[in-house]
Amino acid sequence: MFRNTLLSLLGRITTGLGGVALLVTLIDILYGVVTRYLVGQAPIWSDELARYCLIASALLIAGNVWVRGEHMRVALLERKLGGVARHALLAYQWLLTLVLCTAMTWWSWHYALSVSYFTSQGLGISRSIPMLAMPLGFGLLALQVLLYGPRPLPQTGDASPDVAEGAS
Repeated sequence: MFRNTLLSLLGRITTGLGGVALLVTLIDILYGVVTRYLVGQAPIWSDELARYCLIASALLIAGNVWVRGEHMRVALLERKLGGVARHALLAYQWLLTLVLCTAMTWWSWHYALSVSYFTSQGLGISRSIPMLAMPLGFGLLALQVLLYGPRPLPQTGDASPDVAEGAS
């Protein structure tokens, strides 16, 4: 119960933040287009900001997409296997996802810190600032995977993770 509430809250927060990043991307692109055609020259930072915000929005909502079972995957074996084999496959998938997300969090954290001496060409800020979206996104994904546990993910069209819990 508490786990599903926490997953739902995390999903709403990350989706909201991802939506804000996407909105900033939209406004930035529109601003760039308008200035390009009205003034004759778009600001140099416009494309760079849009690129960073688009990456941040995708990484922020990745955990919520995973928990809701809306990411692209093939669940054929998961559906066909029964009993112990199915539970072993689910545990393997969960553990592999958790290990990969944790590794990507660690690696991207070190990468983001390693580029702190460089500044971005258009925005003129430390490259670490936009790169921190990677460890944040992967860390949130790892947290949501950990909280979800080795349960079956909902199939497309299911209402909530509770549906998947009842299926096992």
